[in-house]
Amino acid sequence: MLRNSSALVVLIMIVAVCILTLKARAAEPLQPGATAPDFSLPSQEEKLVSLSQFKGKWVVLYFYPKDMTSGCTIEAHNFQRDLPKYDALNAVILGVSLDTVESHKTFCSKDSLTFKLLADPEHKVIDAYGVSISGVGPIKFAHRDTFLISPAGKIVKVWTGVNPTTHSDDVLAAIVAQM
Repeated sequence: MLRNSSALVVLIMIVAVCILTLKARAAEPLQPGATAPDFSLPSQEEKLVSLSQFKGKWVVLYFYPKDMTSGCTIEAHNFQRDLPKYDALNAVILGVSLDTVESHKTFCSKDSLTFKLLADPEHKVIDAYGVSISGVGPIKFAHRDTFLISPAGKIVKVWTGVNPTTHSDDVLAAIVAQM
């Protein structure tokens, strides 16, 4: 009898985690054509960065799960590698996660990242853009979604659940296709 009740408890816990994961995935990202919501968040340099600062430029606003994890590091390194190409296209890269300014400082220093990483631990911008959050208990992370924002401030392309290895190439191709 005790064995069956333990199995039932485990089954209930698995179902609860599945439900929480589905609820976390319920957010709907903003769609192309929408005006990109303005925001101000602190960067790794402890300075506020606002979307409105980049009016007239392409903005690659990418949301990622966690500093210094394998997929996020690959994605960040590829954006860093391609930074001269983005500069040539009048585009800026802004990364956003639930991590703190201190975590971003460490990540940028350790991995020689020079573009802005923005701290959104209260997920105000993550929520405004409809990016899903997952996790259990205190461990939460944003999903890997990217918004390409035109120089006029409109969302022109959205990627959800991106492949960090090829994503920078995909974004560059999308900017070129828009020109």
